[in-house]
Amino acid sequence: MKVYTTAPLEDPADARTLYPHLEEIGYDGAFSFEAKHDPFLPLAVACEHTRNLRLGPAIAIAFARNPMNLANLAYGMQSLSAGRFFLGLGSQVKPHIQNRFSMNWSKPAARMKEIVEAIKAIFACWEGQADLNFQGEFYKHTLMIPAFNPGPNPYGPPPILTGGFGPLMTQVAGEVADGFIAHPFQSRHSMETVMIPALQKGLKASDRSLDQFEIICATLVVTADEEEEFNRVKEAARKQLSFYGSTPAYRLTLDAHGWGDLHLELNRMSKQGRWDQMSELITDEILETIAVVGERSQISALLHQRLDGIADGVSLTHNRAPDPTHWADVVADLKKSQGSA
Repeated sequence: MKVYTTAPLEDPADARTLYPHLEEIGYDGAFSFEAKHDPFLPLAVACEHTRNLRLGPAIAIAFARNPMNLANLAYGMQSLSAGRFFLGLGSQVKPHIQNRFSMNWSKPAARMKEIVEAIKAIFACWEGQADLNFQGEFYKHTLMIPAFNPGPNPYGPPPILTGGFGPLMTQVAGEVADGFIAHPFQSRHSMETVMIPALQKGLKASDRSLDQFEIICATLVVTADEEEEFNRVKEAARKQLSFYGSTPAYRLTLDAHGWGDLHLELNRMSKQGRWDQMSELITDEILETIAVVGERSQISALLHQRLDGIADGVSLTHNRAPDPTHWADVVADLKKSQGSA
């Protein structure tokens, strides 16, 4: 199981030091994410300052861009990284797409499928495998002249991974993507009963199997050296889970455990602005079912318990306590288990 994390950056220039540090610690890869900055900027910097680290956005907002734009970015990043890049795509939600990016929103699962298919058609043209003639419901790409054709990439086209949560978007990954980035608001049970069946349905439609497909699970990790810090991080995790649990799209995980009524209460409290009180509803059982919680020496074993047989990689995450450099010992333990696998 490969070990990844997301690099928390307030300033893209910090990629010059943070990504090499993550490589030195032993991470197999490090991701960017789309928040205050374009996610491709720090990755371009990281390409020049790392040698082995796998790089990619987890995720870039697909619907804020178009397939040609994404294909150009991905092809360039694949060259800059000497073949270490993957294109991670996600949808975001309707209000952001329409009101923040001023872009179209409709049929998100079908649109995501078509974006990936269009990018792959553009890649095939540049690789000299086919003329460009993609005509879909949402996107049309039929013009490519030599002046705009970069030709075959020396490292080949980068893989495309999509992120998602619901069955339809998860199925799309199995149909057209090269891999899937699973959301951290998952338990092993929800992945086995909801996520994996949806992926398998998509893979069957594309005549593939799970062993031909990559799954990276973003996993909420709760650990610390001292009791006071451990309690602080646990409380931060409860707040994060209460936020996720209040969102209708994420109710599936709670339903898988018979906790659907919790979503209704969290959603009601969120509309009342009672954000600080919501975390009180996240019991130890819920916390330890969705997050991986334990002493630092236990985390590697707990992650294997959670993800073995499901994931090819784990992305260590904790959005409210984000310092992946503090997990060096956890990474070392996971790397040892890689070597003994």
